[in-house]
Amino acid sequence: MKKIILLSLSTLLLPACADRNEYEKAVVEQMQNESEVKDYKIAPEYIGKCVVEKSSKKMHGVFPLDPTRLLAYRNYTKMLKLTNSTDPKKTLEELRNDFGSAKDLAEARSNYTESLMECYSIVIAESESEAKEKK
Repeated sequence: MKKIILLSLSTLLLPACADRNEYEKAVVEQMQNESEVKDYKIAPEYIGKCVVEKSSKKMHGVFPLDPTRLLAYRNYTKMLKLTNSTDPKKTLEELRNDFGSAKDLAEARSNYTESLMECYSIVIAESESEAKEKK
């Protein structure tokens, strides 16, 4: 009986982790192209993890394994990869439909941007604090 429960739980957790990991990977790819990350010598993986954590808090879905949250991870990933699309217009229209409306897509983009700005301020404050400690 324990094995069945463990197998059932693992089949639920693997896709959830995969969706979140894909989103984090897309965020890190975005961070590698950001001039602020290069200028401040911030590890893209470090700020990527922060952005995923902050933006996840405002995503739809009550808890990390909520199917709505998993869908949100997929949609955010698709949103970040819009510039890589072969047909950006079509992908943008799909995103509007995936998020529910153009307004919901704009709110998702805003959530991502706000999370990014919050993470920049956290990382920069940490680096300034470390610089003061070294002196």
